[in-house]
Amino acid sequence: MGDPEQLKEASVDRHERFGNAGRVIKIGFWVNAGLMIMKLLAGYFGRSEAVFADGMESAADFIALGSSMIALRIGSRPFDEAHPYGHGKAESISAVIVSLIIFSTGGWILVRSVHAIIDRVYEVPAVMAVAAAFLTILIKEALYRYSITAGKKLGSPAILAVARDHRKDAITSVSTLIGVTGAFFGIAVMDPLAAGITSLFIFHIGYETFMGAAHELMDGKPDDNSLEEMRKLAEGVAGVEHVHEIRCRRSGQYLIVDLKLDMAAEMTVRESHAIATAVKKLIFDQFPNVGDVMIHVNPHEEEHQDLIRL
Repeated sequence: MGDPEQLKEASVDRHERFGNAGRVIKIGFWVNAGLMIMKLLAGYFGRSEAVFADGMESAADFIALGSSMIALRIGSRPFDEAHPYGHGKAESISAVIVSLIIFSTGGWILVRSVHAIIDRVYEVPAVMAVAAAFLTILIKEALYRYSITAGKKLGSPAILAVARDHRKDAITSVSTLIGVTGAFFGIAVMDPLAAGITSLFIFHIGYETFMGAAHELMDGKPDDNSLEEMRKLAEGVAGVEHVHEIRCRRSGQYLIVDLKLDMAAEMTVRESHAIATAVKKLIFDQFPNVGDVMIHVNPHEEEHQDLIRL
């Protein structure tokens, strides 16, 4: 059992973190709803294949955002007997689902645009289609910047995946705008051609999202400088002779850290436990995104063998 005040603070911090994350995704969800309706109507009545495809892409985003909202709800649950390391991996699973939706959307747009070019089914778009593409770029880029800032601050795989999805939409709409503008001024083939080129950007973003989520699900090392900072922090605690090893993996918005500390061989269990607790508390205080720190104590300057079967 931990200190009641510390447990209360941890509960408040968890509630605040996941509350902020949920707010970011909900804003994207409802803004995306408005954009979807606008683009579908503008694409249909404005006779633009690229803008209509953009609207269908926004419809697919509903599934992605919905899965992210569910993942955050699951990931916000504290650890239990069945999940002693918490439920944070739900966010990485959600990111995989988002990446598959991105891939599917790219494939759908590519096939549709290729058919339009082969069948020579070209139409001259209306002004509303051009306006819809331009407005989407501005809104989606703003959503991307808002989401990526929040995602990096919280260290949330789900929000970072959603942010990349917003950037994907912004890039898609740039290509859409070029194509629909060219078609509006008489080069009709540019509309479906722009949709096809856009699908290649979409595939790339889907690949990056999938690889990032897969890396986290396989307990890959987080891509930041936190480990070295934690090492220096631990070695600055009196009684810690050396950090023998430090490892880290991500579980949703939190990091789980494994530390092996070298201490004087003659130290008592009580003394080494007190030092290890001080190290853990210091890391918690300096790194709000650390969920747990597991510490193993080694005798300093004595031969010892690390047993591992991985």
